[in-house]
Amino acid sequence: MFKSILVPIDLADTDLAKPAIATAATLSQTWSGSVRLLNVLPMTPVMLAEYVPADFDEQQRQTSEEALAIVARESGIEAGRISSVVRQGGIYHEILEEAVHMKADLIVMTSHRPAMRTYFLGSNAGHVVRYAKCSVLVVRH
Repeated sequence: MFKSILVPIDLADTDLAKPAIATAATLSQTWSGSVRLLNVLPMTPVMLAEYVPADFDEQQRQTSEEALAIVARESGIEAGRISSVVRQGGIYHEILEEAVHMKADLIVMTSHRPAMRTYFLGSNAGHVVRYAKCSVLVVRH
């Protein structure tokens, strides 16, 4: 049923992602599917561009790719069934784009318990749930 599972991860808070990774691992094993870990890097603001090294974005990407590789190794998912990708842009937009790109059957993501501010402003998880073309499983932390 779920052959292709996308798991967005915030590398600044990998503990938050652990329940989503564990859920994706169980589902991928059950359905003999694959898991793709995704990290989204924010765009470097134009006003800061002159103050950072010319290869800043590439350094950030490389650091994120290395961190995702560690998360993938520690996930307990067989190496042949897990991959990772780093994208740059708006968080929910890039999650939705990657889901379409990889033809995901399911997005598994973690979300904090709702607070009053998220009822009014919305969260990345909320945007993904509303606009994804595939199923979305939100694991509460």
